[in-house]
Amino acid sequence: MTMTIYGHPMSTCTRKVLTTLAEKKAKAKLVSIDLGTTNRTPDYLARQPFGQIPVLEHDDFRLYESRAICRYLDQVLPGVSLTPSNPQQRATMEQWISIETSNFTPHAMTLIYQLVFHPTRGLATDAQKVEEGKAKLVPTLDILEKHLGSRAYLAGEQFTLADIGYLPYIEYLFAGNVGHLISSRYHLNAWWERSCHRSSWKQATGKEPMTVYET
Repeated sequence: MTMTIYGHPMSTCTRKVLTTLAEKKAKAKLVSIDLGTTNRTPDYLARQPFGQIPVLEHDDFRLYESRAICRYLDQVLPGVSLTPSNPQQRATMEQWISIETSNFTPHAMTLIYQLVFHPTRGLATDAQKVEEGKAKLVPTLDILEKHLGSRAYLAGEQFTLADIGYLPYIEYLFAGNVGHLISSRYHLNAWWERSCHRSSWKQATGKEPMTVYET
């Protein structure tokens, strides 16, 4: 069995996949793809027609879109499941993945682009967009805070794919000096502290050696 991830260690979506791999204690080869250059080559577009990352190649099977890749890896790899067996908890996991996709990530990424990515690329930060991003993100954070008041993780007491989906964006909110949006909410911050100290997340962000890499 051979497994290759085409992505980038700093990419939010690649980090979701790397975290899932680390949770499953699986091994894969990571091929670094630079957005704006190697992702526009004919060879790469043949793998991912939108020119996005990451892409998974598992033997002769190819898959893109990080959430789909994480679900697939959780199903086919041995180890502790990241999907609850209980139907209600599984549905709750899927609910929070949908919320992440629609109500959290677009607004978090507004802040991340303005406060993290733009400065590293020599682009000016648009203060109005920052304030708009905060205003749109806060209601979702308040809902997360209320939900996490009675459970350790988003689907219950089990760490799942839903939790993985939020981690990359929150990491970058702290990097963009707006981490107070998380730390000021007691239950949300407690969830973050539980989640960000997992070895899988430390590996995905380079704080621990990434044991899933094959050379």
